[in-house]
Amino acid sequence: MARLIDRTGHELIDAVERARWRTDWRRDFYGAGYFGDGRDPSGDRHGSSGYARYDRTSANADVAGMVLWRTFGGAVTTLDVGCATGFVVEVLRERGLDARGCDLSPYAIEHAAAGAKGRIEVGDLVRGLPYAARTFDVVSAFETLEHVPPSDVGRAVAEICRVSRGFVYCTTPSFGPNLGGGPDGYLEGKVRPESKARYEALGPGYEGPVPYDDLARDATGEPVEGHLTIASFSWWTGRFAEAGAVRRPDVERRIYADLVPALADAWDVYVFAVPGGDDALAHDRFPGATLVSLGLHHPLYDS
Repeated sequence: MARLIDRTGHELIDAVERARWRTDWRRDFYGAGYFGDGRDPSGDRHGSSGYARYDRTSANADVAGMVLWRTFGGAVTTLDVGCATGFVVEVLRERGLDARGCDLSPYAIEHAAAGAKGRIEVGDLVRGLPYAARTFDVVSAFETLEHVPPSDVGRAVAEICRVSRGFVYCTTPSFGPNLGGGPDGYLEGKVRPESKARYEALGPGYEGPVPYDDLARDATGEPVEGHLTIASFSWWTGRFAEAGAVRRPDVERRIYADLVPALADAWDVYVFAVPGGDDALAHDRFPGATLVSLGLHHPLYDS
């Protein structure tokens, strides 16, 4: 009986915490502090989530934007979901694309990058994006979907697919075997350290998502970086399959070929074709060229 009461108590706490993350409170989490306001820009976050400083370089926006531009050579219109202050939108516009973005955080939108002003707006994947169906050639979501509670992921994925008429390109922290074109995932830093061995012992068949109580925490006790859904490659692939999208490992392999090892290990890449999408949108711009030869300037690529 005591064990049942203890379990029930944890489940109630779980429910309250999940409900909190589904309210407007989560917008406050992604406020000024998350984007480095009032923090030491030298890089010491003291274990808190967010950025010590947030700029185009620390966001790796030049890499993300150039990879998208090069990989989807037939794309003209793009939407970056979870765009923050719009650095990726800025990069894509510099490359000649009709790029837009949206983010849950009003703070981020109010502090838009110079090249993204007027092109980004507040948008909530769970409540619905402010765009008509099949508006964009490519919809990107870099390190975004893991911030959505598991119970809302299906709705968020369906919404991303709804507004795309070609491809979805996203990066999402994942664990387990990668069924696509890149390295396998891992649990390090994604679950509580004391829980890691237990989840690894479940083997490659465990899909997740990891229960809320076992998610890695920051120094304030909140889920690290606001990551609420930590799941396997196969689980995420299944959510897109439910929306009718087909995973494209061939395109993913092209993306991984453009990433330096540090980013190939950090970014778990997914590319999906939406129903009825034009495959020609994913033709490679300048095959054989490197990102640096195409104009990329970034510390990770300068060595």
